[in-house]
Amino acid sequence: MTDAPLLEAPLLEVNDLKKHFPIHKGVFSKVSGQVYAVDGVSFSIGRGETLGLVGESGCGKSTVGRTLLRLLEPTSGSVRIGGEDITHLDGPHLLPYRRRMQMIYQDPYASLNPRMTAGEIVGEPMVVHQMGTSAERREKVASLFDRVGLRPEAAHRYPHEFSGGQRQRIGIARALSLNPDLIVGDEPVSALDVSIQAQIINLLMDLQDEFGLSYLFVAHDLAVVEHISHRVAVMYLGRIVEMTDRQSLFEMPLHPYTEALLSAVPIPKASARTRKRVILTGDVPSPINPPPGCHFHARCPYAMPRCKVDVPVLRELVPGHVAACHLHDGGVKFPLGAN
Repeated sequence: MTDAPLLEAPLLEVNDLKKHFPIHKGVFSKVSGQVYAVDGVSFSIGRGETLGLVGESGCGKSTVGRTLLRLLEPTSGSVRIGGEDITHLDGPHLLPYRRRMQMIYQDPYASLNPRMTAGEIVGEPMVVHQMGTSAERREKVASLFDRVGLRPEAAHRYPHEFSGGQRQRIGIARALSLNPDLIVGDEPVSALDVSIQAQIINLLMDLQDEFGLSYLFVAHDLAVVEHISHRVAVMYLGRIVEMTDRQSLFEMPLHPYTEALLSAVPIPKASARTRKRVILTGDVPSPINPPPGCHFHARCPYAMPRCKVDVPVLRELVPGHVAACHLHDGGVKFPLGAN
């Protein structure tokens, strides 16, 4: 894997992004509450960089990806691609930016139209965006099939005739068809066998080196995230609680939730004797009625009285390493990541 790109203007900038879903009840569909799926998320992704976004199921990480692509309308906040604010663009004004941002979906079968051939699926984005002639599109589809490890003649087959790994390669080829700058991977390998996961991850990394792609890689498998990411952001109940480069995160977590996630990663038995296992108590709070203060305080082994009241600010604790935790206020340290 290549090193993280040099500092330059980021390709993607997300600032205080929120996505709340209204809850409707009664005959007149009166709004009775909100689901705070994404509740103030900020991050950036450089050109040629991979940001891993991790967290438990239901923390809002997939919603972040869909909202920044404008598949969901944001409640508030801003999304900038190449310095241009696309938060409130629609219709023809948004179309040029859709070419620059594509998505690889979690389910490699449900994301493919069963009534279209694989070649038609990969070529459809080029038809929508009116790119090239029919002959040029067919040529590019064949080239993309070859690049992702599929035989070009397989373009005439239907999705049900492919294996799960092959279907995901079709999804990757479709995402590449418009020559995007950014690809959002919504757990793109979680539905695949372990051996196939490794092949797809290596393919994504090779494509990044070849085309200079940027990735937002949404996942819950920390081993996969460590392998493919330059930086990692940890989400809990709609908020980012920690973000830094992958080495710092895995060697020196600064948030109790990150510590708990890392302690749950399976490791060889010989090493397990020296690792501190963190067992979280209680269930994940409801995003409809999140707890006040730090959302994690009800399950945190280090919680203090102020954690129940004050919302911790995501701030830089060491160079390049940000976390939102009151335990670091005033220079207080605690043994996170201790073996």
